[in-house]
Amino acid sequence: MKRLHVHVSVKDLAASIGFYRTLFGAEPVVTKSDYAKWMLEDPRVNFAISSHRQPAGVNHLGIQVETDEELRGMRAQLEAADARMVEEIEQPCCYAKSDKYWVTDPTGIAWETFHTLGGIPVYGEDTPVFNHGSSVVPVEGPAAGCCVPEQKSQPPVNCCAK
Repeated sequence: MKRLHVHVSVKDLAASIGFYRTLFGAEPVVTKSDYAKWMLEDPRVNFAISSHRQPAGVNHLGIQVETDEELRGMRAQLEAADARMVEEIEQPCCYAKSDKYWVTDPTGIAWETFHTLGGIPVYGEDTPVFNHGSSVVPVEGPAAGCCVPEQKSQPPVNCCAK
């Protein structure tokens, strides 16, 4: 069974945990110094927030699957949606190790489809996929790649404005 995944980058983790704890009526299942996650059943969503190196706003969206077979079964439709699909095996990120596919929608929002293999003690690295982490900046046309910073420490370049 699939679960919607939403990852939001926040400026103030403690304030955001308080807000979402109240909004969801539940404690996060994972709380770290730079990250928190709720695994909600109603609605069925993996909702994560982090204060980790990305601009505030929607970081990425996704679909979490429960098995490797489910993940592999989605490959064809993901490649059909975005021919630039990226596959990662045992990728360490967000205190977990996962197999995943990344695609980007026409507005530049990164979509992660993943199967979590287990937890790890560190955050890991954000995936530098297309416009991952800059979803707050809509991207259009063939210049899309220019709006992604060369390095994580650089802000997005506003080269897409016409």
